[in-house]
Amino acid sequence: MKESITKYFQPGILQWMSYPDRGKLQSLRTICCDDFFNYLEVSGFDPDDLPAAASMIAQSHMNCSVCAAPAFLGQGLNPNSVVEEERKKAEDFLLSLIPQAQALGAGGIGFLAGKYEESRKEEAYQALLKTTFNVCEAAKACGLMVEVEVFDYDVDKCTLIGPAPLAARYAADVRAKYDNFGLLVDLSHIPIIHESIDYSVSTLKDYITHLHYGNAVMKPGCDAYGDRHPRMGFPNSENDVEQLVEFLRALRAAGLFRPEAPLPLSCEVKPWAGEDDDIVVANTKRCLTRAWALLEDED
Repeated sequence: MKESITKYFQPGILQWMSYPDRGKLQSLRTICCDDFFNYLEVSGFDPDDLPAAASMIAQSHMNCSVCAAPAFLGQGLNPNSVVEEERKKAEDFLLSLIPQAQALGAGGIGFLAGKYEESRKEEAYQALLKTTFNVCEAAKACGLMVEVEVFDYDVDKCTLIGPAPLAARYAADVRAKYDNFGLLVDLSHIPIIHESIDYSVSTLKDYITHLHYGNAVMKPGCDAYGDRHPRMGFPNSENDVEQLVEFLRALRAAGLFRPEAPLPLSCEVKPWAGEDDDIVVANTKRCLTRAWALLEDED
């Protein structure tokens, strides 16, 4: 492509994923000083660190969002639990992120669905809608977006959302009531959802407001098997530059190259077993730059 990728997307990064062993403020400064990135995803800050974090983000001219995934996975929170007390606990946590997002100048919050029992799948779906409606209502009053990331349903995280057709149904049901809702589609999750890139993107195109790119290993017994987000080109893995080009091509075909409102496109990768975090981040930047260069212009 002759034009800069920043015309169509906001290249971003997940702070907690790429810098798992570096202090939050230290890694935030590293990212804010890197002009490759226009978008930042954080998992929240301690109250004492919030003013310093907000100041750095404001100085950087980066857009950002706050993600509940680390807390949800770490604490076992489930927004689609059929046990009301458990569902409400997840909802209350999401509501608690809204004032933090406001303090950081973030544009929204994100989360993932939880585990479910196949025999009670529809009950879990209705519970997820209840949570999402309540969170969207509160977020809309504050001018914030709510986004749910599409995860695997039978390999690693085993969440309700889920296969693309169900994710599309869910998004349509929420959008019928709230326009401040969207789906986050991650290239690294597409292989472990057993879908093709074209199918996943084309099925969900009307609801996608956020994107991730990364990698996954689908061969049992190999390092980083499952949803572990190793670097691009990791041994025995599914995604590298070729798949990233395919992803970009599918996004373009779906009408998601939007210069008037570029979507976030964040790398979601982490260092594996002694790898250097800065080198792994540099890897993902090189891969995106190369993939963009290989993407052919349309006539």
